[in-house]
Amino acid sequence: MKSVFLNSITEISADSWNAVAKTDYPFIRHEFLAAMELSKSACTETGWQPQHLVVYEADSVVAIMPLYLKNHSYGEYIFDWSWASAYERYGVNYYPKLLSAIPFTPATGPRLACLESVDKTALYTFITKALQQQAIHCEASSIHILLPDNKEATAWDKQGLVTRASNQFHWFNHNYQSFDDFLAVFSSRKRKNLNKERRRIEQQGITLQRHIGPEISSTMWDTFYNFYQMTYAKRSGHGGYLTRSFFDLLNQKMPEQVMLVLAEYQGRYVAGALYFFSATTLYGRYWGCTHEFEMLHFEACYYQGIEFCINNKLQKFDAGAQGEHKIQRGFEPITTWSNHWIKDKRFAAAINDYIQRETESNAAYIDDARSYLPFKKQEPQEPQEE
Repeated sequence: MKSVFLNSITEISADSWNAVAKTDYPFIRHEFLAAMELSKSACTETGWQPQHLVVYEADSVVAIMPLYLKNHSYGEYIFDWSWASAYERYGVNYYPKLLSAIPFTPATGPRLACLESVDKTALYTFITKALQQQAIHCEASSIHILLPDNKEATAWDKQGLVTRASNQFHWFNHNYQSFDDFLAVFSSRKRKNLNKERRRIEQQGITLQRHIGPEISSTMWDTFYNFYQMTYAKRSGHGGYLTRSFFDLLNQKMPEQVMLVLAEYQGRYVAGALYFFSATTLYGRYWGCTHEFEMLHFEACYYQGIEFCINNKLQKFDAGAQGEHKIQRGFEPITTWSNHWIKDKRFAAAINDYIQRETESNAAYIDDARSYLPFKKQEPQEPQEE
């Protein structure tokens, strides 16, 4: 095997990359990663220096992995700011670090993809050594693989990349035939509360429509981008990580996996929510509005997504990071994973101890969070394997 680290996703063709990825998980597709780079959203200038890993056997690509050299921790959603602070207190550089993640996208999924014919154990061993050598070459403090699926996280753990637990809230489709069918598993009081929230949208004179990529006009994208920037400005004081051209590139390269919900009030758009989807999963990503309306965020970002999943027989709805308010709306707490290798053994011992204690706390938190789910007691809901 031979490893090559690319300075841009454009150094490999979409056909070669996607032939190995072999998935409709949208965020590992060449088209998505290229849109991030070409739009100058995730690039060297913004602190996301591409280092994408490609593994060859003979002249054939057998494995691929999105990878970045980072000089900050923004846009990651698995937080290591305290680790960076500890390094700083001791006068040691934490940045740069090597990171395998999807920029600005806290969605669980594959980080390493390979051909079925490849010996997986040998591949993970080979890549671990290649990553460690690259970290030393780039003077990186550490290696981080964020939000891989459970099977992949276990494989990295066996290679010495310590597994860290965190949590999200996902909705699971238990063969619901309609939104009312989903509500039927709620307790009476919780069902009434949710129906009241949905009626409030109609009472305010708001209508919502779902649009799949090819239906989304340039004007709609302009409108949504305005919403996106306004929301980031209110929350973070800047206009967001993504540039306007990112959305144009999405519409050109992978429109079939994009869904946009737009809310209209008195003849004009007032809010929007952007989703991605695969054959099995819906991913809620971005939201924005010009005016605050009661319950509109819940309708645009959750209930419209749930209806889309039911109508299209998708198995799961990943609505993004954080948000305990999702529990009362039927989103179940699940464990998510990341893997970490710290080059400096002194820091590694302290960080690994922290990870162990954090994992125990996370398990207790999930158990407690499940007690607040709105479902009838005789209708237990078990999250699917992540």
